[in-house]
Formats: sequence, C-alpha cells, structure tokens
Amino acid sequence: MKVTKVLTFGAILLLGMAAWAQEFPRTELGVDYAYARYSPSAPYSKGHSLNGGGGSATFNIDDYLGIKMDLQGFGSGLTSFNIPANPTFPSGLSGSVEGNLFTYLFGPQIKVRAHRFQPFADLLFGGAHTNVYGNAFKIICQPIVGGCGLAKAPTADAFAMEFGGGIDIPINRTISFRPAEFNYLLTHFTNPLSGTTYQHNFRYSVGFTFNFGHTTR
Repeated sequence: MKVTKVLTFGAILLLGMAAWAQEFPRTELGVDYAYARYSPSAPYSKGHSLNGGGGSATFNIDDYLGIKMDLQGFGSGLTSFNIPANPTFPSGLSGSVEGNLFTYLFGPQIKVRAHRFQPFADLLFGGAHTNVYGNAFKIICQPIVGGCGLAKAPTADAFAMEFGGGIDIPINRTISFRPAEFNYLLTHFTNPLSGTTYQHNFRYSVGFTFNFGHTTR
C-alpha cells in the first residue's frame, strides 16, 4: 500500500514538473539601462559613448518563438566635428554639439526556457532618429554664409537593424533578471555630416523582464 502511494505521488510530481517545464508567458515586458557605442562612418568624427535605456515587449507564439518590439533612447555629451577642407566643405568645419539617439525596432526573438538560465537571440528591424546632425547644422553651418553649402538640415531619421542576444535569470514566475544583452546595431544616416555609408554600432543593456499570461504548449 505504501509503495502504491509513493508511486502515485511520484507520478503526480513528474507530471507537474513536465507541465511546468512546458509553461511559458504569452507576454514579456522588459525595462533596461543601456549603453551604446555609436561609430559614425565619417573618418573625421570619432566614436561616441551614449547612455540611456528603454524597454521591450514580446508576444510569445510558443515557448521558443516570440515577436519583439524594442524601444531605446540615448543622450550624449559634446560631440566634436573637425572636418578638413574637401569638395563638399571647401573651408572645412569644426565645432561641438550635443544630441540624442532613439531606436524603434521590431522582429523575431528565439528563447530557450531552461529553469535557471534562459538564453535568447533576436533579429530586429526598424528606424533610428537623432538630432545630432540637425544641431550641427544649426551651430556649425548656419552662422556661415551659404550654410556650409547645404540647402537644408541633414536628415534626422534612418533605417536601423539590430541582432544579438542575452540571458534571463528567473527570480520567480513573474520576474526575471537580465544581467547582459549584447547587440550589434546598424544605422544608415546618409548626409554630408555622417558620411554616406552605414554606421556600425554596439549596444549593451541590463535590466528586468516581467512575465504575464502563462500558458502551456
């Protein structure tokens, strides 16, 4: 009789563990601090460190695949421009400006829901916005007769793409700690102040994820 009870209890426990292992949240909401290393393509402008943060929302189709929206905002200190004389700017340009960078990205996320560690990877597409080049136009170019040869302020919006991954550590059923997420961030600001090629950037973030609407496969 005791053996039967033990076997029954063991079977119930195993079934419960199996069900829990297949459980996943329908929605994940994340908040984070983020650091970005922005690398302009122009040879006269060095890389810049940006600090900021944002959040993400992921709708999970199943326990592996989700659709993710990621929104981030960054601010910078002074950004220096020292452009030597060239056909676009015959007299050259120099000065310092402050600015921001915003990204809004969407795409698939793949996540492995192990009990203690949950690694994930994503590939996101969308846009980026910055006022750095507009500020540079106002501060550096507009005081000059002819506006540095530019008819209008450089574009503030660009295509952006990001891919990378990180790891979540569940604290409980609802909250997970995200100690590290690393991403390659590609932007495409095309104007005389940024260069005409893609900018290859890096982003690191740390934060928390909140899980809602748990269900099973």
